[in-house]
Amino acid sequence: MKKTDIILLSGLMASILFTNFFDFGKTLYSIENEVLRMHILANSDSEEDQSLKLCVRDRLLENSDELFGECETLEQMKECAEEKKEEISAIALDVIHEKGYNYTVDTEVVNMEFDNREYGDITMPAGNYDALRVTIGEAQGKNWWCVMYPPLCLPAAENVVADDKKADEYFDEKQMDVMQNPEKYQVKFKCLEWFSTVKKEVLDWF
Repeated sequence: MKKTDIILLSGLMASILFTNFFDFGKTLYSIENEVLRMHILANSDSEEDQSLKLCVRDRLLENSDELFGECETLEQMKECAEEKKEEISAIALDVIHEKGYNYTVDTEVVNMEFDNREYGDITMPAGNYDALRVTIGEAQGKNWWCVMYPPLCLPAAENVVADDKKADEYFDEKQMDVMQNPEKYQVKFKCLEWFSTVKKEVLDWF
């Protein structure tokens, strides 16, 4: 094979790989930007504080129709969450006081980093997601989270389950494949993680 052929072939392979990783990155980005998560942090990791966190979770989910029942889109959900932060805090405080605690509550809509998290039969990939964040007291305990939009948080009789069967109504085929079969994409995840680390280090250096 001629040297020019090797160069052309190498360039073609590099182009294919770049396109492949670029498409994968776009899919991850689209997942991050089509989701609103709920994130509740307990005061501490004590058994009592963790139990309180779940009581707050249950009450908020019980009131979800009243709070967000008229929201049909992601943007409407975000706007509603912003507008009803005080109401959400008040609901959480009611539970806290009922249980005999005097912790404060802070509610905000933030964009924050999440690790890979399994949710029912799907895995939400690591990334920066918008989230309705409810912090209790010192917020030093383990957190609980779910997906508010698409509406996958389902309160069950004694627990909260993920309505992942509903996910394919909101996510396309590529997105669902990444979330249902994350093991297929381990190499791509690692490559993107490496790229993000290098990019951050370069930006910090400048």
